Amino acid sequence: MAREVEVKVLNIDLDEVEEKLKNIGAKLIANEYQTNTVLDSDDRYIENELNSYLRIRETKDLLTDNASIRLTLKKNISHEKLRKNIEITTKIQDKESMISILKNLKYSIIKEGCKRRKSYVYQNIRFDLDKWDKETYPYPYMEIEVEKEEDLEKAINLLNIDKTNISTKSIMELESE
Repeated sequence: MAREVEVKVLNIDLDEVEEKLKNIGAKLIANEYQTNTVLDSDDRYIENELNSYLRIRETKDLLTDNASIRLTLKKNISHEKLRKNIEITTKIQDKESMISILKNLKYSIIKEGCKRRKSYVYQNIRFDLDKWDKETYPYPYMEIEVEKEEDLEKAINLLNIDKTNISTKSIMELESE
């Protein structure tokens, strides 16, 4: 179980931000292609009662050629200055078998989307540059994930980010807008 503290930065040019990250000495740690499959019951129990979502993420790392599949229950615990989540994740070997198990438990696929993600790290701050397929979310954005809340201010200053572009919304909330 992992605790995640993050924000999204909207209305950005990914190439420009990536250049800034390289200029400050951030290290490229991943270049991935991801397929994300979200599941829930017909009454949206996971979303409505748990304030969470259940996701299967298939990841192909373009730097190492490694592939992985993970099942995650992502529970939102705060939505204020920073988005705070608890992630319960496990590796799975067979996506179709996992989906079959979940369907037998009355869960179904709610949506599926693909994105390209480049991840950089600088002084324990993670920067994920995300671009989804047009049907899922047509605008690029950056996630900033920090261990300590004060590191968010450091990241904002390092990259000269306009604070009006910072959002604590989930991708599903952004999609619905």
